[in-house]
Amino acid sequence: MINLIRTNSGNKDFIELVTVLDIYLAEKDGEEHAFYNQFNKISNLNNVIVAYNENTAIGCGAIKEFSPGIMEVKRMFTNPGYRSLGIASKVLNELENWARELSYTKCILETGKRQVEAIELYKKNGYSLIPSYGQYKNAENSLCFEKSLIGV
Repeated sequence: MINLIRTNSGNKDFIELVTVLDIYLAEKDGEEHAFYNQFNKISNLNNVIVAYNENTAIGCGAIKEFSPGIMEVKRMFTNPGYRSLGIASKVLNELENWARELSYTKCILETGKRQVEAIELYKKNGYSLIPSYGQYKNAENSLCFEKSLIGV
């Protein structure tokens, strides 16, 4: 059975999962990894979800305030051995629920064009493509998405 826990970026299992994620992204991003990596620091994330199968951490995600009323989804990852089981959708849905509880009305996120599985995950969960925002405005390989949390 999959259990989701709410925690913060000091969680040991979250840190370990993000370490694996960063290795994966370094391979996918190639030369552009340094650019993207500067926006993926995990210190001071207060809203982190870690997914467990029994006592094994298998997935994670986080949200952080982007602007008043808007949370940005960060550090989404599922261990490759547990993909295609709906874990990432469960983590994402729990992050959205948490954002709603904190009175946020929208989630936004950025992912790379090479992250085909991530793009499909976000589309499947009701996210719509938007113009690139903030630091990603001129990043050719970035895709940005949003989802309204009102009435969902």
